Amino acid sequence: MEKKETRTRGFHMPHVFIILLLIMLLTVALSYIIPSGSYERITDSATGISVVDPDTFRYIENETPITFMNYFEAVYSGFVNGATIMGTLFISSGMIYLLEVSGAFGAGINLILKKTKGREFSVVCIFYTIFVVFGVLGYGEAAYPFYPLAVSIGFALGYDRMVGTGLAIIGSTVGFTSGLMNMFTTGVSQQIVGLPMFSGIGFRAVGLAVFYVIGLTGLYLYCRKIRKNPENSILKEEYVDQKRQEQAVHMEEMTARRVLGLLAFLVVIVIQGYGCIRLSWSFAQIAAIYVILGIVLSAIFGFGPSEACQLFCQGAVRVFAAAFAVGLAQSVVVLMNQACIMDTIVHAMAGLLQNRGALLALLIIFVFVTLFNFLVVSGSGKAVIIMPILQPLGRLLNINQQVLVLTYQYGDGITNSFWPGSSLVQLSMCGVDYGAWIRFCWKIYLSFIVSAFLLIMISHGIGYGPF
Repeated sequence: MEKKETRTRGFHMPHVFIILLLIMLLTVALSYIIPSGSYERITDSATGISVVDPDTFRYIENETPITFMNYFEAVYSGFVNGATIMGTLFISSGMIYLLEVSGAFGAGINLILKKTKGREFSVVCIFYTIFVVFGVLGYGEAAYPFYPLAVSIGFALGYDRMVGTGLAIIGSTVGFTSGLMNMFTTGVSQQIVGLPMFSGIGFRAVGLAVFYVIGLTGLYLYCRKIRKNPENSILKEEYVDQKRQEQAVHMEEMTARRVLGLLAFLVVIVIQGYGCIRLSWSFAQIAAIYVILGIVLSAIFGFGPSEACQLFCQGAVRVFAAAFAVGLAQSVVVLMNQACIMDTIVHAMAGLLQNRGALLALLIIFVFVTLFNFLVVSGSGKAVIIMPILQPLGRLLNINQQVLVLTYQYGDGITNSFWPGSSLVQLSMCGVDYGAWIRFCWKIYLSFIVSAFLLIMISHGIGYGPF
């Protein structure tokens, strides 16, 4: 009887799939409350991007309301829509696993630990900064395969699973939100409103510095707290058990082959960054270079063709839950599109902005994008709907277009790893429960949100341009 009481005591966060299915169910409920509406789409002649025409909204009769079967069919449709992301996730994770099995990662971490003995948090800073750079480059889902590596680094440093999760997810969030070279939010938004690509980078760099310090401070305070007392860990049971077994961990030694493997991996990361920024690469090209990496690693470590394929499958299977979650997250968008309520929600926001003061309007936009991100996680997808509407409203309210872009990118970026729609995918890569994540990060994200709006107010006050 005692065991049964222990198992049922307290609230346990549902599985990631259950949460996403409930969000899908919420979308269905909203489809019967919010009237259907639609803007006409036009193709911008300058950019070739299909955007909404802000003067064409009309309420419509939805000829295909969501039915019982549509709810379940959306799971399949979401998988089809998310296939590019899911495929890249499987391929890159499977290929990276070859490097993990070789012991190269373990040897690299061991070497770092020897060089930084007694300065473990400096290693946290280094890898946190690397993930910030990934975010700055707009990696997004392309950085997911590196999340388990971050968790392994946290373990090796003597911290709990949450530290590795935090340095990866918060670091990526800081870089992505800053929008320095983020094609998916800043780039698309600036193109839509007619601003030079990545203009105004100086002020966004200030925002990056602010968010960077907030995230790193949050990590430092948590690391110090659990170092003093492992009982303070949010993942207390796992961490206490981990501390007991620390001495039994076998540390790999560096060899010439492992050095070559790590160098090959580093080259791929550099090529990926260059390809995404300079060559407009997408998921197909990213997946291709990881296939090449797998072939190179097999040659370096002497894996036979069949053995390499078996290892690839083992690595790919590890991210099945994350890939499945990507599909379910896309299913929410499928249902919103079928219900034709996305445009209605945006139109209602535009109505709220009429006859408002500039600062109040900016607050409404920031809050709206933040909340809308709960249902629609695609930064570029929201931009092509929202920015064409904000552009004329900004002129009426005497708000610079650059300030509107900044407001949009902050509203979109911060909660990408807070709302369950996308954070659950990231957390599943790290093996962390959503409830535990919220307990860890809510103060950090609240600080992000407050500082973001202060930066928006400052940008408006100084006439952040070029226009």
